[in-house]
Amino acid sequence: MLTAIAIDDEPLALEVVKSHASKVPFIDLKMVFTDAIKALEYLKDKPVDLVFLDIKMPDISGMELATLINKETMVIFTTAYSEHAVKSFELDALDYLLKPFNLSRFLKACQKAQEWKMLKTGNTGFIFVKTGYEQVKINFSDLLYCEASGNYVTFHLPKEKILSRMTLSETEKLLPSSFIKTHRSFVINPECVSKVERHQVTLGGKQVPVSGSYFDELMEKLK
Repeated sequence: MLTAIAIDDEPLALEVVKSHASKVPFIDLKMVFTDAIKALEYLKDKPVDLVFLDIKMPDISGMELATLINKETMVIFTTAYSEHAVKSFELDALDYLLKPFNLSRFLKACQKAQEWKMLKTGNTGFIFVKTGYEQVKINFSDLLYCEASGNYVTFHLPKEKILSRMTLSETEKLLPSSFIKTHRSFVINPECVSKVERHQVTLGGKQVPVSGSYFDELMEKLK
């Protein structure tokens, strides 16, 4: 789970970040600020993993503000001005979101932040997914398979199912590269496969379909 705040002098821009963040299961957006100084005061007492930071603001720019934020805190700049891109990376910003940015681009930036945190902590064995109003931890070793239905994915574990609002393509980006797609709606954990048949695999006593177009790739990866 990544804790975060957003800083932007435009309330509408903050609403966009809030909306996108609510759809990313591993982002916990704690606060949003239109006042950069108040945001700095907040960070002194309540440090977070990630800051979404606008560049052009009154009183103090996002570039200046970034130099005052703890260097352990990741920064993703959000701006309508592309000319600041080079400078932002000189400040070691994690990413640069050019307004207006969509959910897909926002998610990509968040995934970069998640991967960076995992590299720093050495923790790559689990993810948090949002279900209802809760964030639930899922260990990859316990995950049998993922099943998509529209804009929802069910994470199948040996003794429970966890439903989260996301697409299968978004889910695949959160999973280890060892996980295998067997069908347009299913991704499996190869470590849990106990039986392989032409049109299905068995994991934890449950059958998952295998489409013909995925069968050869499945067998190659299982080798």
